[in-house]
Amino acid sequence: MTQKDINEYSKNQLARFFRQMTLVREFELRAIEERRGGLIPGFIHSCVGQEATAVGAGEALSKDDVITSTHRGHGHLLGKGGDPKYMMAELAARSPGYCLGRGGSLHISDFDIGILGANGIVGGGFPAAVGAALAFQMRKEERVSLTFFGDGAINQGTFHESANLAGLWKLPVIFFCENNLYGEGTPQHKQAPIRDLAQRAEGYGFPGVIVDGNDVIAVYDATVVARERALSGEGPTLIEAKTYRHRGHYEGDPMIYRPDGELEEWQKRDPIPAFRKRLIESEIISEGELEELMGSVQEQLDEAVGFAANAPIPVAEEALQGVYADTHDGLVF
Repeated sequence: MTQKDINEYSKNQLARFFRQMTLVREFELRAIEERRGGLIPGFIHSCVGQEATAVGAGEALSKDDVITSTHRGHGHLLGKGGDPKYMMAELAARSPGYCLGRGGSLHISDFDIGILGANGIVGGGFPAAVGAALAFQMRKEERVSLTFFGDGAINQGTFHESANLAGLWKLPVIFFCENNLYGEGTPQHKQAPIRDLAQRAEGYGFPGVIVDGNDVIAVYDATVVARERALSGEGPTLIEAKTYRHRGHYEGDPMIYRPDGELEEWQKRDPIPAFRKRLIESEIISEGELEELMGSVQEQLDEAVGFAANAPIPVAEEALQGVYADTHDGLVF
């Protein structure tokens, strides 16, 4: 795919790309810090290093489009318009969180902005995204669904079943693979017999596209094209964004599976400093303006942490609320 010149994008859009990537990065770092400090219980699977995939894809979608996410999903949720305040409260298991403090890091959802849910099950989002796409097609709605997943999940049966139906029925769904080279601690070359996972799309009759997952504009452009294709009735697209996570599979992971020097080489391609440099060199946005954007991110996160720290903890009496529907086909439970 031929990349457009950076000057073809508005200053406001480029500034939003930068701010959103910075927000994702700093949210993750703050969440790690607050976990160490005791505010956030449980595990955190950080997406530091993968900000360009979350933001580039999210910015290409409309509010009415929907996504399914993964255990490494904080960036996806912010990229789709999630509020850091309610996200932080959810991570801290507090009542005002997106899922009333019951879902935590792995299960945040907000149907109002099209977040069908993060998922702790590897490959669990595929059927939900395809089901949503089928509903859009049947209702003749101008909407698409996008399902984020990693290089490990593409080997799950749920991918093949979902891709087969999506290709057969030409559903408006985008399969978005964040290939960060590792499925937990297993290198990608030990999981699949092919290097480019986008080749998988050929078996289901729709295109597979490879993009630089550290280039937010390349990701955005690829997702825009895939969305337009889906809305025109041409069916799915598989986007493979080649990227890298800078931290372990989870916070505390010793990362002994990584070869020496690999992390350092990928850090040289960090999507945020690279984009910052590109903006300054193009003279579209000044260094001072970028500093202001970064400062506004820190203010927003300070507010989010304060909100979470002062929010109430769910009470035990409400534990079963929402587990069962009140009625079903006229029957009362």
